[in-house]
Amino acid sequence: MTPHKIPESVLVVIYTPALDVLLIERAKQPGFWQSVTGSKDTLDEPWVETAIREVQEETGIVVGSPEVPEPALADWAVENVYEIYPVWRHRYAPGVTHNTERVFGLCVPHGTPVTLAPREHTQYVWLPYQEAADRCFSPSNAEAILQLPQRITLR
Repeated sequence: MTPHKIPESVLVVIYTPALDVLLIERAKQPGFWQSVTGSKDTLDEPWVETAIREVQEETGIVVGSPEVPEPALADWAVENVYEIYPVWRHRYAPGVTHNTERVFGLCVPHGTPVTLAPREHTQYVWLPYQEAADRCFSPSNAEAILQLPQRITLR
C-alpha cells in the first residue's frame, strides 16, 4: 500500500531575470498548467529540501549546480492553506481536507534546459509572467507569479 501524502507541499515559481516563467502541464490533467509543486517526503523534511528535490524531479534543474547556485532559490516565507480537491483526497490520510503550501522562487538563466518527468508532465513552456499567471489552474500559483516583480526587488 502506498503511504499517505503529507498535506504539506511546496510551490516553486521558476523564472528568468527577464521574468519569463516556466510552466509545466500535468500528464493526467491535460490543460492543467502549473509551476513545480510537490509534497514533503517526511514530516521533518525542511521546506528548502522539498523545494530542491521537487525542482530536480520535475524539471531536471539542479539547485546548487554552477548554473543554478543555491542562493538562486528564495523562500518567500508565504504559506497558503487550501482545501484539497475531493478528487485527490484519497491520496491523504482519512479526514485530511487541507494542505499547507510553502512558496519559493527560483531564478535561473535564460535557456536553462528542462527535462520533464514524463509520468508527471507532458510539456513545458516559458511565458512572460503575466501570461503565465493567466494560464495557471491554481489561484495560489497565479498569485505567486504575479508577485514576481515585487519579489525580485526585495532580494
